[in-house]
Amino acid sequence: MRIVRHEIACFALLLSASAAAAEVKEHALVSSPNGRVAVQLSVDGDGVPRYAVQLDNKQVLLPSRLGLIREDADFSRGLSVVSESPVERLTDDYELLTSKRRKNHYVANQRVVDLVGPKREHLHVIFQVSDDGVAFRYQFPRTSTAVHRLKSEASSFKFLPETRAWLQPMSAAKTGWMSVNPSYEEVYERDIAAGTPSPSGAGWVYPALFRSGDVWLLVSESSLPRNYCGTRLRSTWLSTEYNVSFPDPLEGIRGGPVNPESTLPWLTPWRFVVMGSLKTVVESTLGTDLADKPAPNAKVPVDGPGKASWSWPLLGDDQTNFTVQKQFIDYAAQMGWRYTLVDAMWDKQIGWEKLQELVEYGKSKGVRILVWYNSAGDWNFAPQTPRNLMLTHESRVGEFERLSRIGVAGLKVDFFGGDGQSVIAYYRDILDDAATYGFLMNFHGATLPRGWQRTYPNLMTTEAVRGLEFVTFDQKNAEDEPAHAAMLPFTRNVFDPMDFTPVVLDRIRGIERRTSSAFELALSVLFTSGIQHYAEIPEGMAKAPDYVREFLRGVPAIWDDVKFIDGFPGRHIVVAREGGGRWYLAGINAQPADAKLTLSLADLPVRGGTLITDGDGGNLSFRQERVQLTPDRSLVVTLRSRGGFVIVFD
Repeated sequence: MRIVRHEIACFALLLSASAAAAEVKEHALVSSPNGRVAVQLSVDGDGVPRYAVQLDNKQVLLPSRLGLIREDADFSRGLSVVSESPVERLTDDYELLTSKRRKNHYVANQRVVDLVGPKREHLHVIFQVSDDGVAFRYQFPRTSTAVHRLKSEASSFKFLPETRAWLQPMSAAKTGWMSVNPSYEEVYERDIAAGTPSPSGAGWVYPALFRSGDVWLLVSESSLPRNYCGTRLRSTWLSTEYNVSFPDPLEGIRGGPVNPESTLPWLTPWRFVVMGSLKTVVESTLGTDLADKPAPNAKVPVDGPGKASWSWPLLGDDQTNFTVQKQFIDYAAQMGWRYTLVDAMWDKQIGWEKLQELVEYGKSKGVRILVWYNSAGDWNFAPQTPRNLMLTHESRVGEFERLSRIGVAGLKVDFFGGDGQSVIAYYRDILDDAATYGFLMNFHGATLPRGWQRTYPNLMTTEAVRGLEFVTFDQKNAEDEPAHAAMLPFTRNVFDPMDFTPVVLDRIRGIERRTSSAFELALSVLFTSGIQHYAEIPEGMAKAPDYVREFLRGVPAIWDDVKFIDGFPGRHIVVAREGGGRWYLAGINAQPADAKLTLSLADLPVRGGTLITDGDGGNLSFRQERVQLTPDRSLVVTLRSRGGFVIVFD
């Protein structure tokens, strides 16, 4: 197969101004299948490897660092290129039920560069370039039973001057309520200068969004194994360069490692950057394209994705009792939802015998039961129970056997301990054991899943977001919600399912809402999650018009396709999704003024449909009408201030 190549000379502009051209040797060049994206590796006179990236023959990443530093050897300098493999075309087709596109097709060109250090040890750098971005990872190829440890990673992303950023700070370890941080639950810093220090001092989380001129870039990692840690970005002082950084030393559990350690051979996670328009970013599946494939016998549990009723966000711990949970089973059945989540304290306030009654009652109504567990050992002080029962294989199996016997469908496990390697191994241990029993899994107080939902088809969703529950805590979070929600389709929810727990149509006790009811309704389409837990309670839902309840009954649990229509991070977003044989359009406006949008829908096979948007009243004020595309296949929609809309096309 013919591989499209650019002229190597076009990368001369990407060489660092501080290095003389004679000292820099250009090596591996890899272009995307369509020839628009290209990456080149170079090594300077000190043996420091770097990569640089172009899009449409224009630089989008300046020469950025590569390499790893082990305790026994430095693979970030003093290196030379031994060999470069031929470029190989890779293709992959896979199905994913828990994200934005069911059937996915990945094509990329791969090249492996073999580097050797002063001690004659080898490091492979593997590049994969697709039409939407560049990915790289490392491999120590030799075999050794000795455990090797990494001190740091040299990888970086160096952006052009004047680059702007939309980033979520990493929370500092052991801070927050009951020392449960970090858990990826901060508010985004929007449109800041690249290189701005993180306000927490702990760096920035993935996915991280940047804009350089008219090019958008989304940086993240994928394929996180049990023998590595989750990383984050740290900006370099007075520079547009961001370094890949290991977790805080406090982010380990049970005396296990924080920094990566492993025998050899050793393959690291992918680091990658999606680049292009906002449409490219929002529609990209690169985070799951690069994820590890599931084991041959891995499969989605029989019940699979669905929607769930859930009492906790608006009613709290005290209402996790038998009577209320039975009402929420009835609620789920009335709404045609598949699940009811029984949250924290069920072991003390309901008990095993009554839980089994709830499971049997749910079965009679066509509703399956999910139950909550506290992951915590000694790494935080969250007191909610059941607690400490996920800690070992033996205790997990004991719980899983009992839950399986009474017919529970899945678990929500909360309050994890950070991103250290020992915590990452703990997540994967839980997923491995749960898969044996066919349990659907949901992680809260958790790290970004980084494509795990592909590797583990039983992982339905993960929180890793400042979700709706925060709005119930204080007014400041309610003020932040509109812009925060308008950030998530561009960042957190691009690749991975997100348990934001959306949709409060009525009231939140003690809080003055800053989003309209139609804004909240739109989140049921804008946000994707394998299991979508709706926060609204039966009393609030009963006040909604019949057509709103009917809409929430019919929203698909599995999406077949996605199209970005319009938007800007933190301001507004309009997305089209296909599911159940229909196209849905949803939009929100986070701004304090109304927004009149002319939406081009020429890419959608639709003509007309039913619009639900804001009415003229307060809470639970809606308006429904028929809409028809113009001859040029566009649609004019006015979005109220902090309002929203949904359209179901015929």
